[in-house]
Amino acid sequence: MAESMIGNKDTLIQKAALLRITTKTLANTLQNGSFKSLYHGQGIEFSGVREYLRGDDVRAIDWNVTARSGKPYVKIFEEERELQIFLVIDRSFSMQNGSKGKSRLHTALEVAALLTLAAENNANPVGAVMFSGDIEFVCSPKSGATQTMILLSQFDKKPEKTVRGSVLANALTGAGKILKKRSLVFVISDFRMKGWEDGLTHLANRHDVVCVKIGDPSDYNLPDVGAISFTDPENGIRRIMPTNSRMFRASWREDGRMRNQRFTDTCLKHGGYPLKISTTDDCLISLTNFFNSRDVQ
Repeated sequence: MAESMIGNKDTLIQKAALLRITTKTLANTLQNGSFKSLYHGQGIEFSGVREYLRGDDVRAIDWNVTARSGKPYVKIFEEERELQIFLVIDRSFSMQNGSKGKSRLHTALEVAALLTLAAENNANPVGAVMFSGDIEFVCSPKSGATQTMILLSQFDKKPEKTVRGSVLANALTGAGKILKKRSLVFVISDFRMKGWEDGLTHLANRHDVVCVKIGDPSDYNLPDVGAISFTDPENGIRRIMPTNSRMFRASWREDGRMRNQRFTDTCLKHGGYPLKISTTDDCLISLTNFFNSRDVQ
């Protein structure tokens, strides 16, 4: 990417009051089960026993209670309605680049803030892990305004040190260990790293995982400004790229298209739901449309 680091003009905490209002629609799509495939199979909780009635499934018989009472009893279960949300947020160096006044990280944190406030609106527990080349922050899911402010504060907080590289695979594995009940997990990243596929597979076996790929117009289109210096934000390697070459720009565009398609294919293959959001998109509209999409119902 071209050298640039674009920060937030306003903190998420300063925007919280406005965001709380704008996230009501997003919260409703979650509360009303618009994302039906993610609500399906959330699980059931044991609520008690009752005497066996003709026609009951014999597999539901509680043999311990039956043996003690001398009469057949069956277990009663209630559907688990509470939706637990967990955010896996990439803060690596590659996320700090962007164009048109907004970085990928800014967009990622805006997505995270919207989901956090929607969770608070519905009294859903929400937690998060943030990472770069190391795990920077971990918080188990909890509900309430205090939890919301803790998360928003962390989203706004600049880490003391950002380690080069990306430990997305470790973050996914760690999320699987933290989450004790079936959850809706959002992995928010540019996915510009290798080795995260197995972590996604294991996490998606027990949870519903949405992979939110944060993109930017520069992934596909470069301006014709001559030979300019590009720096790899992870390893610091610099190269001169001939943006005035039509062939180079065409190759860049095709590479971006192929990367995007590989992400979609990999995500679906390993059990995730792909969602692409650009730094130029309205994050609230993108999320709401995604939850209402027929493709994921």
